[in-house]
Amino acid sequence: MILFSKYLVPKGYVGITIFPFVVLKHHALKGNRVLVNHEKIHLKQQIELLVILFYVFYGIEFMVRLIKYKNWNMAYKNISFEREAYTNENNLEYLNTRTFWMFFSYI
Repeated sequence: MILFSKYLVPKGYVGITIFPFVVLKHHALKGNRVLVNHEKIHLKQQIELLVILFYVFYGIEFMVRLIKYKNWNMAYKNISFEREAYTNENNLEYLNTRTFWMFFSYI
């Protein structure tokens, strides 16, 4: 389900996925198929890791990357969940062919 809120989406971002919702900053972004696909990839990741584990791993990996790169944006872009989503966001058929094991190639 897609919701719209400029208050729930952090500054500097246009969308966020909080299971079971995709929250976009502006209604016009709903037509951005690449962005929506990116967020749907995160939904699939969250489901596979039973939601809570996704957030635990995401948070730990972000902290490790932040210590390593000492740069918020580089840390964010190098989280394995984000690498998978960014790499495949243009492939609108990705979720139809993706298997759980494909994620491990981004770790």
